[in-house]
Amino acid sequence: MPTIVPIALTLLSGGFNLQTILIVLLVMSISLSFHEYMHGYVAYRLGDDTASLAGRLTMNPLAHLDPIGTLMFFLLGIGYAKPVPINPARFTRGKSMKFGIMLTSLAGPAANLLLAIVAVFLFYGTVTVAEAAALQVDNPVLRIFLNLFEFLYQSNIVLMVFNLLPIPPLDGSKVFSYLLPNELYYKFLSLQRYSGIILMLVFIFGRNIISTVLTYIRIPFDYIIMTPIAALFQTLWRLLGFV
Repeated sequence: MPTIVPIALTLLSGGFNLQTILIVLLVMSISLSFHEYMHGYVAYRLGDDTASLAGRLTMNPLAHLDPIGTLMFFLLGIGYAKPVPINPARFTRGKSMKFGIMLTSLAGPAANLLLAIVAVFLFYGTVTVAEAAALQVDNPVLRIFLNLFEFLYQSNIVLMVFNLLPIPPLDGSKVFSYLLPNELYYKFLSLQRYSGIILMLVFIFGRNIISTVLTYIRIPFDYIIMTPIAALFQTLWRLLGFV
């Protein structure tokens, strides 16, 4: 499934420079590759080795990044990776095809959630090391790492939330369809053939609405993820005498 990445982040507001381009490229490579890898990995664990045989069960960005999708990421703030091939008919781990599709679809957003959590730990961990080394907050090297981890967090939260929207071909549409009775399930899945048109119409006519929805939906995730981790590090800083 193509991964769509709407980027509306403060890092890009100052315009592109070499540092920004490298940070965006690194974050994009990690985030999209891990997202697609996890789709293939979960399918593999369910018995489908299609992604593995296609050379897509890897974290190598070159196996996942789409040239046009990458260019769009920089020019429009919306990018996508090549979809990982999944064949639900090959699931052999005692799970229904319907459940397997839901599980493999959920794996992508779950991967982004994990990356977001790791990014917050890296951000506060870097601040802790900087305090211990008596580095100034305006240290250029320190700022690069903090910008990188902040962008990694924000990008993956947006990735996760956006891909969970129940709009074909996003992962959320397959997760949502799992909750439907079988007669509605197959009708809903039939919309996947029109997924490109549906997504295009959403971006043309509903981009502002989607942006607003994403803004509000991500607020609880920010609170749930960042608040406990920040509290943990603030306790650590007090023990170390930093505050």
